Amino acid sequence: MQHDPGHDARARDARRAGVTAFVGTTIEWFDFYIYGSASALVLGKIFFTGASPAVGTLAAFATFWVGFLARPLGGVIFGHFGDRYGRKKALVVTLTMMGGATFCVGLLPGHDQIGAAAPVLLVVLRMIQGVAMGGEWGGAVLIATEYAPPRRKLLYGAFAQQGSPIGNLLATLAFLGIAQLPDAAFESWGWRVPFLFSAVLVAVGLFIRLKLAETPEMQAALARDKPVKLPIKTVLTRYPLLVLLGVVAGTAGVALTYVKTTFALSWATSDLDFDRTSFLTVISLALVVQVMVQPFGAVLASKWPVRKAVLWMLLPEFVVLPLMFVLVGTGNFWLAVLGMGLATFPHAMYYAALAGILARVFPVEVRYTGMSLSYQLCTTLFAGTAPIVSQYLLNSFGSIWPVVALGLGYTALTLAGVLPLLARTGGHAHETAPARTTQPA
Repeated sequence: MQHDPGHDARARDARRAGVTAFVGTTIEWFDFYIYGSASALVLGKIFFTGASPAVGTLAAFATFWVGFLARPLGGVIFGHFGDRYGRKKALVVTLTMMGGATFCVGLLPGHDQIGAAAPVLLVVLRMIQGVAMGGEWGGAVLIATEYAPPRRKLLYGAFAQQGSPIGNLLATLAFLGIAQLPDAAFESWGWRVPFLFSAVLVAVGLFIRLKLAETPEMQAALARDKPVKLPIKTVLTRYPLLVLLGVVAGTAGVALTYVKTTFALSWATSDLDFDRTSFLTVISLALVVQVMVQPFGAVLASKWPVRKAVLWMLLPEFVVLPLMFVLVGTGNFWLAVLGMGLATFPHAMYYAALAGILARVFPVEVRYTGMSLSYQLCTTLFAGTAPIVSQYLLNSFGSIWPVVALGLGYTALTLAGVLPLLARTGGHAHETAPARTTQPA
C-alpha cells in the first residue's frame, strides 16, 4: 500500500489539536475550580465577615454560582465570534480573560479592609471567570473534534474533557498544599497563592494555543460561503428542541461533580470529623481515579452503540452515589476514599462522551454557539446551583439524604434528555455531522 504523507500530516495536526485543547482547558478549569475550593474553605470568612459559618458558606456558594450564571452569556458571545471568525481567535481571548480575573481575585482585599465593596468586586470577577469559561469549553471541544478523523471525533472530544479532572486535581492539590499552613496564615494570604500562580499557567497556555491553526472544518465553512450573520438566532429558531435536550443531557456530567467535591468538602469539614487536609486528600485521590477512568467513557461510546454505552455508564450512579455518602458519613478516611472513588466512575465516564455527543448535534456554521449554549445553560441551572441547593437541603432537613435524592434526580434527568437526543441523531454520535443543514439533524 502506498504511503500517504498527507494522512500522516492530518494525523499529526489532529494530535496537536487534541493536546492544545487539553492543555488550554486544564488551565481554564484550574482557574475555575480553585474558586470552588476557596468558597468551601475560606471565602465566607474573608468576604462575608459577621455571618455565621453556615450562612457565610451559603453566601460563598452563591458567589460560586454567579460564575455559572455568566457562562451562557460567554457561550453566546464567543459562540458568535467563533462561528463567524474562527475557533482559535475566540479561545485566545477566553484564556486571557480567565487568567486576568483569577489573578485579580488573588489580590482582592477582604471585607475587613474595604467593606461591602469586597464581595461586590468578588462577584464581578467571578462573572468575568464565568463568561470566559462559557466561551472556552465549546471552542476547545471543536478544536479537537474538527481536526479529528470522521469516526474518531468522540474520542478526540475527550481530550478537551480531560482538562476538567486534571484542572480540578491541580486546584485541589494546590489547596491541599497551602492547607498545611496555620489557620491565620491560610486565611490572610495562603488561600491567595493558587489564584496568583495561575498567571504562570495562562502564559504557558497562550504560547501553546497561539501556535495552532484554525480547524479544517471551520476553514472550509468560511471559504464555502458567508458565515451565519447571527448564529444564536439560527440556533434558537431552527434547533430549539436540540438545545433543550442538550441542556438536560449534560446534567449528570456537570452537576454531580460539584455535589461530590465542592459540597462534600464543606459538609465533611463542617459537620463531620474531617479536617480540611484529610478531606482534600480524599478528593485528590478521587480525582486521580477520574483522570484514569474518564477516557474509557469515550472509548466505550466509540466501540458500542452510544445509547447502550450511556446506560452502562449512568445506571450504576443509582447505587454508588448513596453508598458514597454512607461511607463518607462514617468519618473513616479510607472508607471515604473508597466511597468517593467508586462514585467517580459513572459521571466521569459519561462526561468524557458528552462532548462528542453535543458536537455531533449541530451543523458546523452554528456548532460553537449551539453546543456552548446547551452546555452552559446546563451548568447554570444545575452545576452552579448544586452546592448551594445541597447546602440548603442539609441546613433545612439536618440530614444528608435529601442531598442524595438531589443527586439521583440529576441522573434521572440526564437519561431523560440524552436518550431522545441520541434518537434524533441516529445514536451515532461518533460519526461526522452534516456540514450544513436547514432542519434539526
